[in-house]
Amino acid sequence: MRRYGKHTDEDDVRIRPNRKGNRPRTHIRPKHEDAAEGFVLTIDRGRLTVLVEDRTITAMKARELGRKGVVVGDRVAVVGDLSGDKDTLARIVRVEERSSVLRRTADDDDPYERVVVANADQLAIVTALADPEPRPRLIDRCLVAAFDAGLEPLLVLTKSDLAPADDMLKTYEALGVPYVVTSRDELADGDAADRVRERLTDRITVFVGHSGVGKTTLVNALVPDRQRATGRVNAVTGRGRHTTTSALALPLPDAKGWAIDTPGVRSFGLHHVDPARVIHAFPDLEPGTEGCPRACSHDEPDCALDQWVADGHAEPARLYSLRRLLATRERREGD
Repeated sequence: MRRYGKHTDEDDVRIRPNRKGNRPRTHIRPKHEDAAEGFVLTIDRGRLTVLVEDRTITAMKARELGRKGVVVGDRVAVVGDLSGDKDTLARIVRVEERSSVLRRTADDDDPYERVVVANADQLAIVTALADPEPRPRLIDRCLVAAFDAGLEPLLVLTKSDLAPADDMLKTYEALGVPYVVTSRDELADGDAADRVRERLTDRITVFVGHSGVGKTTLVNALVPDRQRATGRVNAVTGRGRHTTTSALALPLPDAKGWAIDTPGVRSFGLHHVDPARVIHAFPDLEPGTEGCPRACSHDEPDCALDQWVADGHAEPARLYSLRRLLATRERREGD
């Protein structure tokens, strides 16, 4: 049955009253132009600790963000109660554009990317020279992830009192990766922390390494007023126990940078990495790829890099290092 005539106007249309007295739903979202700027320090069971100016607040992700994830290191826009008082809660309504994203997958066959941290500019790869034994393949994978994300790598070798660092340093010499060698005694008296801290000045550095290498112990030495729990290496398996369960951004003394401690990893999948991007970290080799065939893996008979090196444009050790790193994409860390 036709309710209105052929020539109806606004006065003829009946509007049902809103019995609840609330506003009608709308798809127009607020712009939150007055939102405060924040820096995500850590995440625990859906609650995020955010630094806003000189205080920390607790916040949750607003529904309007949908499936968009928020990770440690993100710069965000926050509204709501920003006092930081106990039992108060703010809302993260916007995630600002990221300058870098460090990702990993569970293994090379897993297509699901896990974002480790955002907006870092340096990746400190921490490995022990003994107890537990070093795993060069894991180091290689972390280097590939750093180069892919545009982060500058820093190699931190711990426990030099148990084994010499010469062989490990020789392996990565051709890559030109900066390094710091530390011992347990040096960590105790502060000398090692001072040397590492010099490399972190005015930077956001994320620390990555497998369990038991002394990563959290090092971070505790760098930021002595914020101690995190540490564990021991299992004498039977040679593996460390996970004591750090969530990533945490800590300000270095005198506001000279940030150190982001992360849980220990036992694998670092590279399913998300395009091998073609790794060559960008080798400026002496990259021009030589112009003569490579399409989709060249840079480790095949027709690769132009062999002739590029033979003509003296780059050192053979550099090409060997590149191919070793690219090969980690096809191998597991324990191989």
